[in-house]
Amino acid sequence: MKWARAQASDGTAMIGVIVEEAFHPRAELGADTVTGDPIALADVTLLPPVQPGKFIGLWNNFKAAAEKGGYEHPTHPLYFFKADTSLSGPGASVEIPESAGRVVFEGELGIVIGSTCKNANAAEAEAAIFGYTCVNDFTSLDILNADPSFPQWTRSKSFDGFGNVGPVIDTEVDWADLTITVLVNGRERQSYPASDMILPPAEIVRLLSQDMTLNPGDVIACGTSVGARPVKAGMEVDVVIEGIGTLRSSLASPAEA
Repeated sequence: MKWARAQASDGTAMIGVIVEEAFHPRAELGADTVTGDPIALADVTLLPPVQPGKFIGLWNNFKAAAEKGGYEHPTHPLYFFKADTSLSGPGASVEIPESAGRVVFEGELGIVIGSTCKNANAAEAEAAIFGYTCVNDFTSLDILNADPSFPQWTRSKSFDGFGNVGPVIDTEVDWADLTITVLVNGRERQSYPASDMILPPAEIVRLLSQDMTLNPGDVIACGTSVGARPVKAGMEVDVVIEGIGTLRSSLASPAEA
């Protein structure tokens, strides 16, 4: 099932499922309760499919990237937080502030939490995963490495719009069968299998739940692999995961945004 958030022509925000080119409103994420008639997808604007309380991103979670960088495989997620105001959705125009300098895309698979999870065992962690979505974790390389005494993970990844998520949350895909592909202006720039993860989704959730309570709607970006590269204003970036969809964003300078 594909869950999404959408804005109607009158500005009302709704949550629901997408079936046969129509948006079917529901009471809340995961609910069976119908709250309105189906609306043609052409008559709504898709929003980020969830509004996370916590937006967590992982670093060094793919074998190919770890090998290229000469990094050891982590036994616990190496993670950072993105500000809630970094959230943007399908079709977003993402402004690159002058202070951000060089910015790279990072196409990623995103986990969406569906139930409260604390100190979970393996089965509980698996059950807490509601579904999967596409993430583009835009990152300012210049800010990340500006101070040699303190890598600025949160600041470099938290500019408005830098947490691009969508277009839907799919609850039925098998994560291990997925491939994350990124196109820049229609040209393939990144493509890697989700199965190359060092820590798989349920283990990520289990281990993170030892550090903090995970709540419904929280998003965990599983990290990226080789191929991430700089982008600039005027470019269009698509994160494509077959079975979930295409997450498109366009990059703009402050004057254009």
